[in-house]
Amino acid sequence: MIEAKQPPLSHIKLTSHPTGAPKTAPEIHWGASDPQQRGPVIGTTTNPKYHNVIGTHAGSYAIYRALAVAARQLDPNYIPDFTNTAPAEAIGPHPSWSDPHKIVSLDPFGHMVTQIFQQQIAAGMDIRPTIAITKAHINIPELSQAIQAGRLQPDGNLLKANGEVKVTKAAIDPVWYLPGIAERFGCDETALRYSIFENTAGMFPELITRPDLSVFLPPIGGTTIYFFGDLKAINDPSKELTCRVHDECNGSDVFGSDICTCRPYLTHGIELCIETAQRGGCGLIVYNRKEGRALGEVTKFLVYNARKRQTGGDTADNYFVRTECVAGVQDMRFQELMPDVLNWLGITKIDRFVSMSNIKYDALVKQGITIKERVPIPAGLIPADAAVEMNAKKAAGYFSDCIPGKDELENTKGRDL
Repeated sequence: MIEAKQPPLSHIKLTSHPTGAPKTAPEIHWGASDPQQRGPVIGTTTNPKYHNVIGTHAGSYAIYRALAVAARQLDPNYIPDFTNTAPAEAIGPHPSWSDPHKIVSLDPFGHMVTQIFQQQIAAGMDIRPTIAITKAHINIPELSQAIQAGRLQPDGNLLKANGEVKVTKAAIDPVWYLPGIAERFGCDETALRYSIFENTAGMFPELITRPDLSVFLPPIGGTTIYFFGDLKAINDPSKELTCRVHDECNGSDVFGSDICTCRPYLTHGIELCIETAQRGGCGLIVYNRKEGRALGEVTKFLVYNARKRQTGGDTADNYFVRTECVAGVQDMRFQELMPDVLNWLGITKIDRFVSMSNIKYDALVKQGITIKERVPIPAGLIPADAAVEMNAKKAAGYFSDCIPGKDELENTKGRDL
């Protein structure tokens, strides 16, 4: 391994105090249909005059990059070689890309930057994709079980006999257009900037000192999308689309915790996506990194302890109350931004929406996306220990068609669906 050069230790250049040097990065005109007019998003550079956004690329991993530089494993001025990294599938452009009200939390051109900004990259600008699209195969035990039960039929192409499924997948880093974020939440942009600045202990001074920079790369997790079937069918009104929007739950999704329905609902959504793709439509799983209702996993586990140890044990009545006691709020996922991914894909209708969340449903409908059918989780897929969660969500107004209560769960335990 070749050791990278140690960055020179000189005087600190505060981004809140521009040196007066001429700007070399183009301005961003959010909502412009021509990407050249819109301009590239440039965030990963140690020289402020080359920035045209607040924050850095891959925000949630930026500290690791800094650590690599400090450990002399990465040259701070290294510019990536993007040869052969172009998207494995073409997506867009769609009319929603030029509507600044439709997309405010991602860069719709984020997967195309190495194609559309070739001249700028050749000139030395550090322009990086915020979206990547590739091909893959997935294989989870539940799909083999579905094949054995006869619910899914292998076709030798999309779905193989061993449960392996062909997919296209996309990774998306968040890119926030601050005026649009403020509008989506019904707040003042200045108040939004001050709130982010103050609640990150002043981590991003440019939020306050640089009102000319309207784009922010927040240090939060992004989104992964899994496509099943022909991507061209995803925004074809004549084709069926099945969709599940899923918020991360590491304990259930990965490790199979039985205290909630997250993994069963996710795998059920994947099964329905495969069915739809086999009928000539398209299936879509949108996986958002919002662990513990965006409160974080530490808070989530603290709430688990509080729920189980309270007088009377874990009850539906106190399900959300205990969360609020620990975190001060029941939920911080704020689904107002969630429809942006579907707008990026040009989706205007969903035939089967695999979710019982009224909040997600309302956010999509508010953005003009028609939902024809809402699909609840089948009773037989609900872990017995998740009865409290299900009853609490029913009481909170979640879509609950065919969702069983605790007594019904005992009767449906082990049912093969």
